Amino acid sequence: MTTTIMHLKVPLTIVALLFSASACSNPSTTNAEKAALQSEASGNAATDTQPANTQASAAKPEFTTTPVASFDEPWAMTALPKIDNESPKILVTQKTGELFIVDTATGEKVTVSGVPNVAYGGQGGLGDIVLTPDFADSMMVYLSYVEAGVGKDSNKYGAKVIKAKLVDLDTAPSLQQITPIWQQTPKLKGQGHYSHRLLFSPDGQYLYISSGDRQKQDPAQDMSVNLGKIIRLNLDGSVPTDNPFVSDAASPNDISSQFWTTGHRNVLGMTFDDTGRLWAHEMGPRGGDEFNLIEKGKNYGWPIVSNGRNYSGIDIPDHDTRPEFEAPKITWTPVISPSSMSIYSSGQHNDFPAWEGSALISGLSSKALIVVDMDENNEASERYRYDMGERIRSVLAVDGEVWLVEDGDNSQLLRLLPK
Repeated sequence: MTTTIMHLKVPLTIVALLFSASACSNPSTTNAEKAALQSEASGNAATDTQPANTQASAAKPEFTTTPVASFDEPWAMTALPKIDNESPKILVTQKTGELFIVDTATGEKVTVSGVPNVAYGGQGGLGDIVLTPDFADSMMVYLSYVEAGVGKDSNKYGAKVIKAKLVDLDTAPSLQQITPIWQQTPKLKGQGHYSHRLLFSPDGQYLYISSGDRQKQDPAQDMSVNLGKIIRLNLDGSVPTDNPFVSDAASPNDISSQFWTTGHRNVLGMTFDDTGRLWAHEMGPRGGDEFNLIEKGKNYGWPIVSNGRNYSGIDIPDHDTRPEFEAPKITWTPVISPSSMSIYSSGQHNDFPAWEGSALISGLSSKALIVVDMDENNEASERYRYDMGERIRSVLAVDGEVWLVEDGDNSQLLRLLPK
């Protein structure tokens, strides 16, 4: 069956493929880092071969898309709790430092004040936003963003996570009672691979944070820095006593006690499935994007192994050469440039029953929505791929509905409507 994807009301806009001039002209960014940033931004790493064939199915769902609102460089989104049968309201972050509440019924955007100053440039700026498990009572949210150092470190950058109270939703929404939770250590020059994706455990007791390798590679295997890791914390930022490296730490404050897993490059999507398994995808270098089952204490091998190769063209040993490292369940060459992930589950709506329990992944260079199935044997496979014609920055499945937001300037928030 041929899948037709069409837009209602207005056509999709053209998305800028390169970062801003200010990012590219950053004097603290090396030429190699600039090339890598531009390659991952424009999708050059995906030009080596034709896209891999995906599983064909006569039951492949078809949909149209309806534009709701437009943004400049959006990065993440999450839905506020629904009120009765009203259309959802969605929180959307922009890398440049803005946070909006979007009424999906009208397309109206309301700015949330009180967002901290962000270090915008390259892949940095305002990042993820998640609601606390008790949001209905506490009105607390967690945000990630990039901050610059101070003094002699003013040309160095790192991700930071804060907790804040979202007040006055119906009048003049703002963030108050801001509390620091975590930060990347150390801050480094360059403006890539922050990751800073946020996720709560299914029981609401723990916060997971993806921390990228900052394009430096070696930190992913360095137990003295929290770069290239997936972090697990209590909700107040303290370290759970059952984290895998707590017993190895020299003291309870040792940075390695934060780590849940090691050996990561740039994790931009994390989610728990309905059985409680934690899945994450990460961008490979030139080839070798990964879809991983994240398990306590395991090392995922970067930069020692990868199914891609360096931007210089120098090969990297594949995972199967080093069985002590955890191998991905799926690798993509050419890359899909995965940017976010959400599990589809029916609720008040059931727009796409064929996707039930599947992971929906947004693709940048692939300009695609990718649907991945995970089975009871801890294996995964790509099931469907939809050509969206534009780089897709974020996907959100909530209450049986699916929303996408494009990447770059004048990008659109879209609702997927089943045909």
